[in-house]
Amino acid sequence: MSTARLPWIIKYRPKHVDEVVNQDKAKQALLEWLKSWDQGAPGKKSVLLHGPPGCGKTSLVEAVARTLGYELFEMNASDSRRKEDIERLAKVASQTSGLRARRKVILLDEVDGLDPRADLGGVEAILEVIRNTRNPIVMTANNPYREHLKPLRDVSEVIAMDRLRETDVVTVLKRICQAEKLQCDQEALKEIAKRSEGDLRSAINDLEAAAAFDGRVTLETVKAISTYRNRVYAPWEALRKIFSSRYVFQAREAITSTDLTPDEMKTWINEHIPSWYDNPEEAWRAYEALSRADQYFGRIVKTQNWDLLSYALDMMGPGVAFARKTYKGKFVAFKMPERIKLLAETRKSREYREALAEHLAKRLLTSKAAIKSDVIPYLRIIFTSNPKYAAGIAKAYGLTEELVTWLAGPRAKEVLSYFKKPARKSKST
Repeated sequence: MSTARLPWIIKYRPKHVDEVVNQDKAKQALLEWLKSWDQGAPGKKSVLLHGPPGCGKTSLVEAVARTLGYELFEMNASDSRRKEDIERLAKVASQTSGLRARRKVILLDEVDGLDPRADLGGVEAILEVIRNTRNPIVMTANNPYREHLKPLRDVSEVIAMDRLRETDVVTVLKRICQAEKLQCDQEALKEIAKRSEGDLRSAINDLEAAAAFDGRVTLETVKAISTYRNRVYAPWEALRKIFSSRYVFQAREAITSTDLTPDEMKTWINEHIPSWYDNPEEAWRAYEALSRADQYFGRIVKTQNWDLLSYALDMMGPGVAFARKTYKGKFVAFKMPERIKLLAETRKSREYREALAEHLAKRLLTSKAAIKSDVIPYLRIIFTSNPKYAAGIAKAYGLTEELVTWLAGPRAKEVLSYFKKPARKSKST
């Protein structure tokens, strides 16, 4: 296919890392990590590159590979999502060197497209590839903080990319207009950038459509063919929009502009109210609004009256945003809420506790609640203080090694050593 017929998003994809606008921190971090492979000392074998749609994640990886002279093997994890596909394609590529290049880079695009239920085993297959790879692996995601991606975050360098500013988008659009020898009005390019909301891919598509309309890009043409995008924002972007809202409708839109559940959004807001509001009275007013939102959600669950949802969202968005007395712009580094991090870290422990309660409830003919409150606490004391006796209990009740390890904690090796010993046969007299 000739370059004249190529879609502009492909035709003008960055060929060199310097052509990637903005993203200086991400570029530097990715380059340094890849160069560490050449020095034989990569800290981690994979990178999780994340940012909003259209910010240039895939383009950056491709541009860096070309700049360093690496061969790129690209695989869309959301399309080839089955465990068998990942093992068949990515596993082979991770073990082989490039044909013409000095190194191969594996790109697993859109890993957050993996469904933890429908694509069972997909994340585990990627982890296995990372553990055994001989080549650097780069994964991309719009939202890296989905719960099922935590194992990938734990083994990867996490590099963030920012949503592009309007000026960055205009810079790229101007470059394309010059290459295509198009007459483009400055106001038209600004309008395209404004409507794209930082999504460079959609901005380039709008520019191409406007150019095809009458051979010239004007403000009137852009308004006729371009539309505002309904963006799905990352949690920290939604928070910034809520807290910095100047109008009620802005705060209301920000609440519904993310794919977080209402409970998750409440957790994020609750965590960051003290970071945004220095004034105790403003913080109190914000917490009061969030508390009322929680009451409305409770009534919705109890009565199934979804007409109350509008009131809950108004309290959680505008109610929190306008708890302030006066508007003061400030920068706050939003972070993952501690409660969500704690739940993620203790998830495995809760799963073991649930499995043990279910196993023992059948043997002791009682409820799981009784096992959790009356039996497991005493078992933990026994398993951490008397390994030999604990091993006998484990054998008698048919506990698995995983449950024994969880109960015994720091003394798991001692309990398992007794647990694995075969029973002595009594000597006949």
